[in-house]
Amino acid sequence: MDGDICATATATTPPDSDPTRKRRVHGMLKLYYGLNEEGKTVDQAESMNPCDINGTHFDPEVYLNKLRRECSLGELMDQESCMVKQIRSLDSDMQTLVYENYNKFISATDTIRKMKNDFKKMEDEMDCLSTNMAAITEFSAHISGTLQDQHAQITKLSGVHTLLRKLQFLFELPARLNKCLELQAYSQAVSSHRRARCVLQQYSHMPSFRGIQDDCNAIMDKLAQELRQKFRDGGSSAKDLSECVELLLQLDEPAEELCDKFLIHAQSRLEANLRGLEAELRPPLSSGPTSVIDPSIGPARRLSAAPTAGSPADPTFPGNPFLSPSSRTDILEFIDRGCNEFVSSLCLAIASYQELFVNRPQEGNLASKNIPHMAIGKLHAFVDALATCYFSLVERRIQEEKSVGDNSLLVRALDRFHRRLQAVAKLLPGSAVPSQGTEIVVRAARERIKQYLAALQSFYLDSLRDVRQALAAPRLGGSSAGGGSHLAGPATGKDAPASLPELLSSLSASILNQIKSVLASVHLFTAKDITFSNKPYFKGEFCSQGVRESLVVNFIKFVCQSSRQFCESAGDRGGSTPPALLLLLSRLCLNYETSTITYILTLTDEQFLVQHRSPVTAVAALCGEAREAAQKLLNHYVKVQGLIISQMLRKSVETRDWVNTIEPRNVRAVMKRVVEDTTSIDVQVGLLYEEGVRKAHSSDSSKRTFSVYSGSRQQTRYAPSYTPSAAMDTNLLSNIQKLFSERIDIFSPVEFNKVSVLTGIIKISLKTFLECVRLRTFGRYGLQQIQVDCNYLQMYLWRFVSDENLVHFLLDEIVGSTAHRCLDPAPMEQSVIEVICERG
Repeated sequence: MDGDICATATATTPPDSDPTRKRRVHGMLKLYYGLNEEGKTVDQAESMNPCDINGTHFDPEVYLNKLRRECSLGELMDQESCMVKQIRSLDSDMQTLVYENYNKFISATDTIRKMKNDFKKMEDEMDCLSTNMAAITEFSAHISGTLQDQHAQITKLSGVHTLLRKLQFLFELPARLNKCLELQAYSQAVSSHRRARCVLQQYSHMPSFRGIQDDCNAIMDKLAQELRQKFRDGGSSAKDLSECVELLLQLDEPAEELCDKFLIHAQSRLEANLRGLEAELRPPLSSGPTSVIDPSIGPARRLSAAPTAGSPADPTFPGNPFLSPSSRTDILEFIDRGCNEFVSSLCLAIASYQELFVNRPQEGNLASKNIPHMAIGKLHAFVDALATCYFSLVERRIQEEKSVGDNSLLVRALDRFHRRLQAVAKLLPGSAVPSQGTEIVVRAARERIKQYLAALQSFYLDSLRDVRQALAAPRLGGSSAGGGSHLAGPATGKDAPASLPELLSSLSASILNQIKSVLASVHLFTAKDITFSNKPYFKGEFCSQGVRESLVVNFIKFVCQSSRQFCESAGDRGGSTPPALLLLLSRLCLNYETSTITYILTLTDEQFLVQHRSPVTAVAALCGEAREAAQKLLNHYVKVQGLIISQMLRKSVETRDWVNTIEPRNVRAVMKRVVEDTTSIDVQVGLLYEEGVRKAHSSDSSKRTFSVYSGSRQQTRYAPSYTPSAAMDTNLLSNIQKLFSERIDIFSPVEFNKVSVLTGIIKISLKTFLECVRLRTFGRYGLQQIQVDCNYLQMYLWRFVSDENLVHFLLDEIVGSTAHRCLDPAPMEQSVIEVICERG
């Protein structure tokens, strides 16, 4: 049979493949056994119809005869097909049912077989139990019958025995208490006395009991005195101290007095911890503010080898060997000691105090005294006073952390400090200690930002000092294309000189790396594993007002302001500023305006997730300030370079006797020097600024000629020689021309390109030359020398300016002014002038 079942199960589709069929089979089983959906039996009326194929009274012959009478042949065929299908379906369902429950059937068979054996054994045990119970019942009845007459007497004797034991305990109580006192088993003594105290008090009118009571009271007074002495000594552990307090409360000691004694004892221990912390603090510095830059770092670093952020040479690198070991570990060790000693002892004292006085169940007279309310008030005052002293020591230690080398130690220390204070908040809800600790962390973060700002400012000034020293260093191998802006090499002098672009790039990169390094250090305050980083201050104000405004924005403003200070007079600055430094700073500020400021602020906003809830400085405002600084620096550069060339021209005019000078044979050396310096300035400015836009040059730009009297542009071009028999007064003609000529603004702001810068410098130089000429008197050869010099300048200076007519106009004015102040205005022939200039 098992083989048939297995074969059938193998040929049958697994039941899980057709859930609908499975539910139908289960439904048929429930219907067969008369169960509802909940599995309960449903009472159904039994069908008596012999034609009900599902009923118990079904008669096949009657059913078949009925079908033959009522159905046609086709209907009988259909009925037969339907019945065959149902039979097959039922066979399949039965096979499936057997397949699904085969293991259950086997298990049920084994269970039934096992139950037969177990029930047989159980029947034997039940028979034995019944026999034993009958014997016990019979024996109990026999005992009850035997002792029935003596039951009352036994009960009386048992009561007397109990009373005698109590009396024996009372009479032995003084000796027991003395023994406990000798063994210092104070808890057992108090417990024994409390058990007998009510009885002794009740029968104190009897002399024997009164004597026992007096002896016990004397012993308990002595015990209380020893407990008080032990409490005052303060040498016991916290557990022993708690036991003393608990026993004294059981001896009806005043709770308020015990609270004060407990707190005084705990205070002595905690003050000892505070004195140990105070001993670790260094004495405060006596003079002047402490620089946030470690003095052991040494002199300013060369910008050509400026360390990148995160390198060992970086002063903010965590493993910088220039920082002392104490500055890397002291703060963390100090906080660890404070937390492990003071805060842990404080938490233990709070827990013990609350267990003894606050959370203790109040019974009897203690319930009416409201001890917990009194005790909690004393505890708050006690904790606040000690926490204030502890916080002052912590703040003093934090203030000693002036080095900005490794910020992670300070952040870890503050995190541990803040984390341990949360235990106080859990033990003592409503305490101000956690909030005060958070304020200390906030103040430390603010102070750290100030220190990093000062460090950035100091680094920037040191970098400028390095640049200034590089510009002032001797040139290697003569004049360079960078205008003499070389970095000073080491003692061997083998390093190649650095040009202005290299200096600018190195300066910009070093400042940007320092900003990134500082942002990375400050970002530790907002790390996810730091407990106080989820506080509202560190999510909002610290990021926006602290890092963005107080650190980044203030540093950018400092860069712009300190750069503008170089435009002050030499007396205010204590020395002249190299023109190349002015040019480099102007380009630095311009770069900040175009890209650097936006990059730094975007980096800050992304790194700190800055949300601009409070007003912050707009990027456009900072860019405008940087552009203003760049414009002021470039204007000052033009002024300084123009004054340098002007000084040469002024001295060359003032130190020469123009009336008695000899006939010119060559161009004066000062004019050659002017052209050389202008060319050098042109190269220098071209290293940092773009070319700019020029007006179209005419084909004879270098061959312009100047009339002796500046009558008009047309006169200059088409009447180069002076005719004494001219009908019109040339002086009047010159003044009329000035009325209609375009006004030249000598000190107008320059644009950020090379042509505009050179134009401004040349305008200042030639204007100075003109004013110096107007203060002198000239002879014939003096006039001719000025003609030669102006023609030489015209040959070279026109290519540097945006409009060549500007140079020509100023040179024309110089020649005309010289002619007006000439005693014998006899101009030199233009061909001779050209020969002298070409030869010069």
